[in-house]
Amino acid sequence: MTQTFKNSLTPSPLMPVLFVGHGNPMNAIEQNEFTQTWQILGESIPRPQAILCISAHWETRGTSLTAMPFPKTIHDFGGFPEQLYQVNYPAPGNPELANSLKKQINSTEIKLDTTDWGFDHGAWSVIKHIYPKADIPMIQMSIDHYQSPEYHYQLAKELLYLRSRGVLIVGSGNIVHNLRELNWRDENAKHAWAIEAQEKVNQAILDGNHQLLIDYKKQASAFQMAIPTPEHFIPLLYALGVQTKTDRVSLFNDKIFMGSLSMTGVLIAEK
Repeated sequence: MTQTFKNSLTPSPLMPVLFVGHGNPMNAIEQNEFTQTWQILGESIPRPQAILCISAHWETRGTSLTAMPFPKTIHDFGGFPEQLYQVNYPAPGNPELANSLKKQINSTEIKLDTTDWGFDHGAWSVIKHIYPKADIPMIQMSIDHYQSPEYHYQLAKELLYLRSRGVLIVGSGNIVHNLRELNWRDENAKHAWAIEAQEKVNQAILDGNHQLLIDYKKQASAFQMAIPTPEHFIPLLYALGVQTKTDRVSLFNDKIFMGSLSMTGVLIAEK
């Protein structure tokens, strides 16, 4: 039977916002300290009417939204056990929400993707732990690879109204993400520059110093080592961009893994 999902979002108290350090794709099928925290989040925050995910793994020219009723599960990685490729996250899409959001955003022309994309592992590997029943409609927004951090932060501000419509906004990436510097022999290793960057980013998040994070390319060399490419950092700016003055900010899974990958997550919620 063909099912349709209407954009029947109703006014609600402000939904929380998440930034999640998604890490290794194997987290999708493992039970560990990180995935257990994601499961607890799903049990403790208000149940959303829909989810908007901004994942590090969908980079485009321009900004796109998934707008198909039943997005496919994308296995956008290689060299992992077959079990991981068998994972399917069959959450419905929400074309009506995507169309509505396209009309609401004024700063750029939003493209609607009805055929090509779906849910990449930056989205489903995390959300399947938060909402394992896959029964909440979800759409993804792409990252325009050609735009500045300031652009992404300002675009996020146009998403703020979604919080009062029961939409959970999730940024998925990793703050410290330098795969070339991974220590494959010691998962508890911590490079000094990774610790420095982690501590300074965390403090800026907790202080509400968003401009420092927007200007991360102007910061000390530790930032350049921790963020050699922007795609895993940009989702954090989307989460911060929808923060309000009345929100409380807290960190979770704040751990450096294999020397150069931070699993730090951010929960933004009304006080």
